[in-house]
Amino acid sequence: MITGSINNTMKNKKNLFETFSNWATSATGSSTAFIGATAVVIIWALSGPFFNYSQTWQLVINTGTTIVTFLMVFLIQKSQNKDSKAIHLKLNELLASHQGASNRMVDIEDLTEEELDRLHKFYIELSELAEKEDDLTATHSIDAARENQHRKSSRYSQKNEKPER
Repeated sequence: MITGSINNTMKNKKNLFETFSNWATSATGSSTAFIGATAVVIIWALSGPFFNYSQTWQLVINTGTTIVTFLMVFLIQKSQNKDSKAIHLKLNELLASHQGASNRMVDIEDLTEEELDRLHKFYIELSELAEKEDDLTATHSIDAARENQHRKSSRYSQKNEKPER
């Protein structure tokens, strides 16, 4: 019973933060926010003569922009993480649902850089094999591409080995 209560409390906090984050991302990425930020800078610049362009006057804009930039970095990163996760899930669904696609590609974002480089080399090989295909619309997995290429090579070498009549 207590864990259910804790989970509900955490879920409510997460939903509150998620709601705020979604709102803040949307609001700060709007034309209105840009116009507002531009207005603040113009008002600050116009107030320069009134404050004799003092260090305090300069410190106000420097401090304000630093704080906003600092907070925006985290907001942008959260938004990017969420978007990236959604895109990965959509791609995983497409891969998992397509009969000809290699399921090895599902959830590869957790691979090391070295593993991704090896996988990239496989796709270079797949591209080279595809260039040898007569049918531009043919698609297949890496394994299927190798098998197809091996069969074709075998057939071609068998044809060339037949004695001429």
